Amino acid sequence: MSSDLKKVPARFYRSSSGREPVREWLRALDSEDRRAIGQDIATVEYGWPVGMPVCRPLGAGLWEVRSTLPSHRISRVMFMLAQGHLVLLHGFIKKTQGTPKAEMVIARQRMREVIT
Repeated sequence: MSSDLKKVPARFYRSSSGREPVREWLRALDSEDRRAIGQDIATVEYGWPVGMPVCRPLGAGLWEVRSTLPSHRISRVMFMLAQGHLVLLHGFIKKTQGTPKAEMVIARQRMREVIT
């Protein structure tokens, strides 16, 4: 599909040093897991607003893309909406039922950097 059909295109958070941690994290995953996450992000891009089970609000403008991976793991990509884009802030593989506080801290810190 054409990117001009996207309601809200995604872009990667970029640190002040130029790193894109979500892109780096995705590249470290195997291709099948990467493809599954990409499809879920595309679902959000083309279908915004999207609810459960693909997307869930975490509060204060932070959202998550929820993916079940072919490797029988679960991933989350946290994002915010800014300047007409989904800004992909942080990605991780879930190991516990709840969202770990440390993962939330990382996403919220990057969110503050985007806002300022």
